[in-house]
Amino acid sequence: MTHEFLPLAGKRALVTGAARGIGAAIALKLAEDGADVAITYERSAEKAAAVATGIRALGRNAIALQADAASADASIEAVERTVAGLGGLDILVNNAGVLIAGPFSELSVEEMDRQLNVNVRGVFVTTQAALKHIPDRGRIVTIGSNAGLAVPFAGIAVYAATKSAMESFTRGLARELGPRAITVNLVRPGPIDTDMNPAGGPLATSILPSLSIPRYGTTHEVAEAVAFLAGPGAAYVTGSGILVDGGIGA
Repeated sequence: MTHEFLPLAGKRALVTGAARGIGAAIALKLAEDGADVAITYERSAEKAAAVATGIRALGRNAIALQADAASADASIEAVERTVAGLGGLDILVNNAGVLIAGPFSELSVEEMDRQLNVNVRGVFVTTQAALKHIPDRGRIVTIGSNAGLAVPFAGIAVYAATKSAMESFTRGLARELGPRAITVNLVRPGPIDTDMNPAGGPLATSILPSLSIPRYGTTHEVAEAVAFLAGPGAAYVTGSGILVDGGIGA
């Protein structure tokens, strides 16, 4: 058995919305780097169980928790159950998110509220609950979007606004938590091949010409950026963010 250095050995992480896609890749990467990991999911219980099985196969503890990120009570309970199940919490990854695309003039109030409640309020509530437990030198990473900086195409005005909110939230919270050496950062994915935006989907033909690297990114590439920010090498990186967008914003 090899005894390679694991940068997150002994750490406990919570990744929200991690039954599939980017969240699942992040959870597995953190486990690969040595962390015990709790994940939340809304409806995909079987997929969440498979991610948890993958985490355990790496020799780590895993918990899969049903929680709708739009529910404040469910988000708080997920944090508390993570702490109880893993024995603490060192790393929070706010990954849960929802995109409802379409002309702004046609979006219903319910569709606006859903995006605001998951992408903004859910992050606020989960982070506040987690900060009751995260020790000094902990890590908070939120999955933003390249659309939080610039909106490359029409139909995502509300989604882009929610991700833009994460830019200011990250910088403001970094100011508050800096004295405790808790870092607060963003990872901003661009077009990533997921169920939400598949590489062969209807948006691909309009997106690909805008990319410097003419392909969709992989979930693993986003997970690598998160793992860096969660690890010891990023101790002096806070209030910042990494674009993983293939150059769409270049």
